[in-house]
Amino acid sequence: MDQSVLQKVLAAQRNELTEAVIYKQLAAIVKPVAHRDILLRIASEEEAHAFILKGITGREVSADLERVRWFVTISRIFGLNFGLRLMENQEGMAQDIYEILKKEHPAIERLFHDEQTHEKELLDMVDEERLKYVGAVVLGLNDALVELVGVLAGLTLALQNMKLIVVAGLITGIAASLSMAVAAYLAVRQDDDGKDPLKSALYTGVAYIVTVALLIWPYLVMSNMYVALTIAILDAILIIWFATFYIAVAKNVSFWKRFAEMTILSVIVAALNFGVGLMVHHVFGINV
Repeated sequence: MDQSVLQKVLAAQRNELTEAVIYKQLAAIVKPVAHRDILLRIASEEEAHAFILKGITGREVSADLERVRWFVTISRIFGLNFGLRLMENQEGMAQDIYEILKKEHPAIERLFHDEQTHEKELLDMVDEERLKYVGAVVLGLNDALVELVGVLAGLTLALQNMKLIVVAGLITGIAASLSMAVAAYLAVRQDDDGKDPLKSALYTGVAYIVTVALLIWPYLVMSNMYVALTIAILDAILIIWFATFYIAVAKNVSFWKRFAEMTILSVIVAALNFGVGLMVHHVFGINV
């Protein structure tokens, strides 16, 4: 076997073994029995895949323990579904070598089929509460980003006083978060789609408050309000990136379209409110 091909097969062999260890460790910490059974089933298949590849390479490999720790930690923090889908999304790197190998090794066909379909179907069965309420979180994030970025831009030009901007921003943010939480509660109560209205309200309100805190903190630590506004806008873009990435991975949807749409909307609203603040400052002569 060509050395370059051999190295790729060995990497794929190690990847299969590593993922088997990840699935086993996750199975040991998840509470739902159904989730544990799914993980142990996939782990068994990954071990079988590694054994097939070992028959081709004739070499022993060990699991990548750093990668094991990384994905187990990610799954603990952001949820089982997110961690598993993020890991599975990286398997595309091995598909090319499988295509080459299956021409000479018929057993690879089974491995290739599993990687293409079966594991994805099993992962789709993993259902977590946080995914049921991801819409509520997105609602809170989106509304807070669009509204508060615009408010801070307007206040920066209209008031031109850091303390007043912080106070006005906090009052606006807290009032809006309570309003959004109530709106989320009433919306779920009317829809009757199996979700808990109180949990929907909590997820929406907390997401809003956290976003408010992240956007206002630059005004507490910076001495220049324009620098603070710039950092707040950059914070908003980072929040949008993270939230969009999480949703794209967890729900297996497009990332760039959603990210671009939300970023453009937030920047446009900030620019419009910046202009409104400038107009208010000059028309009413506010200077505090």
